[in-house]
Amino acid sequence: MDNQAKKLISLCLPALFCMLLISACENSLNDIKKIASKEEDKPISTSKGVDVIYSDSAKVKARLLTPLMIELNDQNKPYQEMPKGVKIIFYDDSLREKGTITSDYAIRLEKENKITFRKNVVATNSQGETFKSEELVYDQTTKKLSTTKPVQITMGNGDVMQGVGATSNESLFPWIIDKSTGVFHVDEKQAPVKQ
Repeated sequence: MDNQAKKLISLCLPALFCMLLISACENSLNDIKKIASKEEDKPISTSKGVDVIYSDSAKVKARLLTPLMIELNDQNKPYQEMPKGVKIIFYDDSLREKGTITSDYAIRLEKENKITFRKNVVATNSQGETFKSEELVYDQTTKKLSTTKPVQITMGNGDVMQGVGATSNESLFPWIIDKSTGVFHVDEKQAPVKQ
């Protein structure tokens, strides 16, 4: 091997080594990014037997009960997931119960200030009405409840209203039902008589 070949090898060898080192760093940086993104999806905290009181101007407005709450932060969008069900109780100013919502699953989006109830959603109000659907969204800012899914509302007297979509307020009364149909019981004794 002549001197020129030795010089070429002595120059190429460190350059080749640097290139391998740089590519190795690039791969490890990609691996770190992948690991970091997976870490973002992991729970920040997990709480069992959760009982939260919501108040406004020192007055209790609602109470949230859930056997399991998982707090997560998905791409800087914090949310709480309640995978084992939830119950919310709404109170009037005299601390009387004015309505409840239960479901098998719920998720609260912190920045949007909304709770979405899913699977076997049942809401009751102080008028004796029972609302049923597979989804109900509670906007805590506007204090409105809404759904675009099929609904059924059973009145206190047994009348049944059905529709696709509904809205209401925190007291869960009155319900405004879209595309509604119903079954109403009429007492013939009280019906006006035609002459």
